[in-house]
Amino acid sequence: MKREIRRFPDLKELSRAASDLMIKRAEECVAERGVFTLVLSGGKTPRTLYEHLARPPVSGMMPWARTHLFWGDERCVPPDHPESNYAMAFKALLSKVPVPPQNIHRIPAEMEPPEDAAAAYEKILRGFFQTLFNQDSHLPSSAEGSLFPSFDLILLGVGEDGHTASLFPGDEVLEERKLWVAAVRAREVLPSIPRITLTLPMINMAECVVFMVSGARKKEAVQSILEYPEKAGRVYPAARVRPRQRVVWFLDNACV
Repeated sequence: MKREIRRFPDLKELSRAASDLMIKRAEECVAERGVFTLVLSGGKTPRTLYEHLARPPVSGMMPWARTHLFWGDERCVPPDHPESNYAMAFKALLSKVPVPPQNIHRIPAEMEPPEDAAAAYEKILRGFFQTLFNQDSHLPSSAEGSLFPSFDLILLGVGEDGHTASLFPGDEVLEERKLWVAAVRAREVLPSIPRITLTLPMINMAECVVFMVSGARKKEAVQSILEYPEKAGRVYPAARVRPRQRVVWFLDNACV
């Protein structure tokens, strides 16, 4: 795994650079395979990136017709709820660019119980990737031996506690090795809403992971992860993200 660390004066510059990387990666994947698979992140930090991607001329640079969009995690709320990661991405980006509706693969997080929502999203992912790989080859195996697909690019953030997606410190889902998608009760997290998340093996099969991190409150976790990754892996879930080829950290000056 190749690790890159890029620092920027503020979130605006960070987001512009992240969009450049995303567009380049999309162009490469479409040229190679005719499709680009992108996993979006929730939270406040990526909203600036999404708004930047939605504005011309940048919006015209992405191969939207060939881009398939997924989510790394979601709160168990309806898709129009203020706490919904999908709702944020739709408002900031998806409603403003020509991405085909059938290319948007949201998590059906409004289903109850959360375990059923997780199973439904895994079924969606399996159907998509089976169709994709039937045209190419079999699904690659993870280090644990189970079959997991490879997303082209996954966007992730980091919380003050070092969580990423909805993988929280001490949660049993961190040890999941077979499921692609899991339900997370997150009782100690505010707001205390159950969540759905991609599992670590699923994330780590990605070709490229991009962390976008902004804000001084995340400084301690970020420094620990970057300076002492093995030790930090026992405390911070984000330190356990080790994709197949490349991980890129986009950081503003406040968190380094």
